[in-house]
Amino acid sequence: MCRLLNCYTKHLHQRRAASVLTLACSRCTPASVTPCRQYRSKTHSSQLTLAQMNRILKANEYSYKVHEYDGRRVSSVLGFDSNLLASNVPMEDRRSAATCLQSRGMLFGVFDGHAGYACAQAVTERLFYYIAVSLLPLKTLVDIEEAVENERPVLPILQWHKHPNDNVNTAAGKLYFSSLRTYWQELIELGGGDQTGTEAALVNAFKRLDNDISLEAQLEHGDPFSPYTPLRVAMSGSTACVAHVDAMDLHISNLGDSRAVLGVLNHDGTWTAQTMSNDHSAQNPEEVRRVLSQHPKSEAKTVVRHDRLLGLLMPFRAFGDIKFKWSRELQKSVLETREELLSGTEYAKSLPTNYHTPPYLTAEPEITYHKLRPQDKFLVLATDGLWEQMHRQTVVQVIGEHLTGIRLHQPLSGLSFTLGQMHSLLAERKAQASSGFDHHNTATHLIRHALGSDEFGTVEHSRLSKMLSLPQELARMYRDDITVTVVHFNPQIVQAHYNGGFLKADHKSQYC
Repeated sequence: MCRLLNCYTKHLHQRRAASVLTLACSRCTPASVTPCRQYRSKTHSSQLTLAQMNRILKANEYSYKVHEYDGRRVSSVLGFDSNLLASNVPMEDRRSAATCLQSRGMLFGVFDGHAGYACAQAVTERLFYYIAVSLLPLKTLVDIEEAVENERPVLPILQWHKHPNDNVNTAAGKLYFSSLRTYWQELIELGGGDQTGTEAALVNAFKRLDNDISLEAQLEHGDPFSPYTPLRVAMSGSTACVAHVDAMDLHISNLGDSRAVLGVLNHDGTWTAQTMSNDHSAQNPEEVRRVLSQHPKSEAKTVVRHDRLLGLLMPFRAFGDIKFKWSRELQKSVLETREELLSGTEYAKSLPTNYHTPPYLTAEPEITYHKLRPQDKFLVLATDGLWEQMHRQTVVQVIGEHLTGIRLHQPLSGLSFTLGQMHSLLAERKAQASSGFDHHNTATHLIRHALGSDEFGTVEHSRLSKMLSLPQELARMYRDDITVTVVHFNPQIVQAHYNGGFLKADHKSQYC
């Protein structure tokens, strides 16, 4: 995906009349030579009003408050905020959140698609079912199978928490259910899905879904004109960053370059960002070594080229992307029967060079475990569109200060200001406090800062207006899709756990 160079925000601040941008190459295009094209954007004659900016930013925001006690257990999750802002048309990011009804815990995920949105859409609808099934005990799996076999109502597995604008694909429902049923039938033969532990269940769910995506692409043609044809799903790709929260147990399953970061409140009132996932890209030396170790030494110079897998793909782990997984023979035999998707000439061009020992790409996630502590206040899951704009410490600082109501601006010491400039800056900060922005949703608050903050951490209206009013054909050049989910933990429940007891069901608490 295209990346906006860090200097862009400074450019906007320094040159109001016109801005010249240097663009980086995309996530899944060759990078032997980084293109350096200059684009000149016209200034807007008028800024967006506060109401207009709020309307754009809040269009896809969603908040959910968790009941502290549901009759079976207390929840360590107080609630969550989520939002997404598109730059691609159509948007390639997706998000999901759900409560596991038959097993325990809650699931949250952000998904970053590439080469289209089909794979990300399929994963966001299917992955949580695979995870939930993987965590079910044998008796529950048998009850579900017997209900399906005898055409009785099936026990619900998930309670979804969705925004009305979230995409839904109903056309492939039967195919998806059939594959899921085959999976739980196999788990029944193995004695239940909860026999191996949460970490193994998460890994198995990721790998099994990717395997099913691959098999469906080989066997099911579907409507050739549908954007969700199984082969289209498999030819596109998606990263995934998923959190499973069960009481005090937090598991992060990451695949690609979206990230999970924990917001920790220190004893002195400051905030610390604790990284909960690793990027699977060329920027991670361990990941590069892993990829190289799986192929002959003769390919050492071609497996990773120009910081991309085979010189093409930026994430080193992803769902779909059969171009980097199937053998040449399998790709040819399948694609030759689907000329409406790819002609013979296009197929030849699509094959990566130096493609000798597939698969080069895996859908096995990296699992991180963390036991929640009283000082752990929130978890941020976000696609790389956010992390390109903000450092993880800044992300946690912005949310933490927002939740606690404290504004700790960047110190002004060491900077040169006249008395008049200092007065203007302080006046601007004061005005920001009553600017009219709606700050209820922390994900929205974070996106607003990612796009509009100046070097002092203050949202500059003119900068935010420009970023939100970019034409569709230009927005992708300046930034990526941004998807954010902020999970708020219940500090009283977590503290009660460490005190050896639980709070009453009617106990009231706040986010911090």
